[in-house]
Amino acid sequence: MTSPQALRESLDGKWRHVREQSRTELAAMDLAYDHSLSLHEARERVLGQLKQLVDTGTPAAGFRTENGGTGDPGGAVTGIEMLAQFDLSLMVKAGVQWGLFGGAIENLGTERHHAMIPGIIDLSLLGCFAMTETGHGSDVQSLETTATYDPSTDEFVVHSPTPGSRKDYIGGAAEHARVAAVFARLITLGEDHGVHCFVVPIRDQNGDDLTGVTTSDCGHKGGLGGVDNGRIMFDQVRIPRENLLDRYAQVDDQGTYSSLIESQGARFFTMIGTLVRGRVSVGGSASAATEVALSIAGRYALLRRQFSGPSGEVVLMDYRVHQRRLLPLIARSYAFRFAQNQLVARMHRIQTESDPDPIAQRELESRAAGLKAMQTEHATRAIQEAREACGGAGYLAENRLTTLKADTDVFTTFEGDNHVLLQLVAKEMLTSYAKEVDGLDPLGMVRFAAASMADIVKERTAAGNLIQRLIDARPGADEEHDLLDRGTQLSLFEDREQHVIETAARRLQNADNADPAEAFEMFNNAQDHVLKIGRVHIERVVLEAFTAGIARCEDEEIADLLRDMCSLYALSVIEDDKAWFMEHNRLSDDRAKAVTAEINNLLTKLRPHTELLIEGFGVPEDTLDAAMLG
Repeated sequence: MTSPQALRESLDGKWRHVREQSRTELAAMDLAYDHSLSLHEARERVLGQLKQLVDTGTPAAGFRTENGGTGDPGGAVTGIEMLAQFDLSLMVKAGVQWGLFGGAIENLGTERHHAMIPGIIDLSLLGCFAMTETGHGSDVQSLETTATYDPSTDEFVVHSPTPGSRKDYIGGAAEHARVAAVFARLITLGEDHGVHCFVVPIRDQNGDDLTGVTTSDCGHKGGLGGVDNGRIMFDQVRIPRENLLDRYAQVDDQGTYSSLIESQGARFFTMIGTLVRGRVSVGGSASAATEVALSIAGRYALLRRQFSGPSGEVVLMDYRVHQRRLLPLIARSYAFRFAQNQLVARMHRIQTESDPDPIAQRELESRAAGLKAMQTEHATRAIQEAREACGGAGYLAENRLTTLKADTDVFTTFEGDNHVLLQLVAKEMLTSYAKEVDGLDPLGMVRFAAASMADIVKERTAAGNLIQRLIDARPGADEEHDLLDRGTQLSLFEDREQHVIETAARRLQNADNADPAEAFEMFNNAQDHVLKIGRVHIERVVLEAFTAGIARCEDEEIADLLRDMCSLYALSVIEDDKAWFMEHNRLSDDRAKAVTAEINNLLTKLRPHTELLIEGFGVPEDTLDAAMLG
């Protein structure tokens, strides 16, 4: 009999020990969100839970050993992701404190700033990450908050010059944070050097706003009631020059600005790139929450009976339509777990190297952006489907699905709007990792040489030789069941990606010689095509990650089950985009019909394994907190 533990180990990846530890320790902490609490009470409860996490080692794992941490970024991200199985408010609160605020201090600061890190780890210093503004969300380079150097006092003056420059939606700003990592335009000697990060105290020990600082509360949100999101305005707030996080740029006491990175755009993206861990965590946490929802809906489908059949009332999971609703979503969650494991391993490797390769760093940022977009989109779709699949019971708060739906909804827009992130992925593909980033403006998006497209090497995720062997060994299109062949699936995904990139390049090849207005119009007209690049690239990456994960599985029964799940993922993606494959003559009418038939055959084959597949997610049954499961 196939072992749930063996399946779980295959899915858990390199940091399975962190997952197992978290399942035990977090289950003992009573972390489930309590709907009976007021807004203030919910926030205080989450803050108390945050303090309980300090002793688990997860907070320290995210920081380097020389700064008081344990130097395990992969373990830190995995630990944060596991919180999403219990309470997403706690996950976000932890991510803000240790990931965003702490990450800014460590990655953008220097030794004098790193002295703050022990306090960040043990929560004696509570902070927030003040980037987003009311008038500028995804367009971070256009933030309006200023930090102007005053050489007469050796201070920066932080100021919010317009209503649109108000820092908005900032986790921790409403109640708990005492210090903010503020992103503002650095101005010295009359010159604007673009957005940099500054350490700005915002409250005293009594919780009162400091002079020149005005905080306010975002109040009730669609979800995440335990996170104290707030707003901040600055009125000529003075901070010491040393409060500039100066790893990448310095200002001396005379006001002279210096940086080893000459290009303002390249400097900005280098700074932002060091904070990639946030996107990795958001994507992984969205996937974790989705796994909880599918675990609840899947278990309910195995219990709930409805309408009479030959042998009495039929359990929901025996209906083909219910299998269609849930099993492809479970397969997609499996695929994203393998892709996430691979992404975290890559992030860990780069962030523990003394001198990481800039190109590898850029590839990591692109992969993290694309996966975050696709994982959070999947979460929104799958959790809604799980809710509907449980009928009226799914709408009751006591069964948790509505909470998961509400709490993950914002994941599609924070840490980057998904549409913007997919365009970022497309830009990386189209520019073939250009040496210098020009920015995210439309003109910069399309400045590439069409001739270079032929030279783009699509980096394979892992097991590259295996992937190529599978593609080379694929059967002919007229052979029976060729759509179940992994090489055929990989080839279809790869061919689609290459075609979409090349045709987009041809559409945009004249943009470089056009004036700005024409270039913008050309890009704007091709924006749907650009988004398609990002989507098909990530779908190919995910399929390859799944394939590589199966190759690492040593249990042959588990590997067979995973092969079927991988085929269900691949064919579901093809079915969703069947129109493209048919329009571009990649699928004949008969083969297109065969895609649906093969999916139905896989559903029949996988139905008896539903409970095992759910157990593979590793969400302890007694932590699901859904009353309808008994």
